Amino acid sequence: MSGVKRNRNVLNAKQKLEILQKLDKGESASTDAEYVLNEGNTISHSAALQSVETLLGYVGQRGFDYADITAVRKISVDIRQEMNK
Repeated sequence: MSGVKRNRNVLNAKQKLEILQKLDKGESASTDAEYVLNEGNTISHSAALQSVETLLGYVGQRGFDYADITAVRKISVDIRQEMNK
C-alpha cells in the first residue's frame, strides 16, 4: 500500500493547548478532542493512540495533577478498547 495517501485529522498545536488548558481548570476535554478528530475525516486508532501517548508524556513532564493524568490515560484505554473491537 505504498504511495497511498490518507487524510488524517489530528489536533493542531492550538487545539492541544486549549484541551490542556481545560484539563488544567478541571474541565473535561474529551468531547472537544472527539469533535475535532471526527470533523470531516476520521483518524486511525493508532494515530489517535500515538497522539494521546504524546499528550500523556507532556502532561507528566509539566506536573499536571493526578486527575488530569488519569483523564488522559482513560482516553488511551478507550482507544485501545476500540482497537480491540
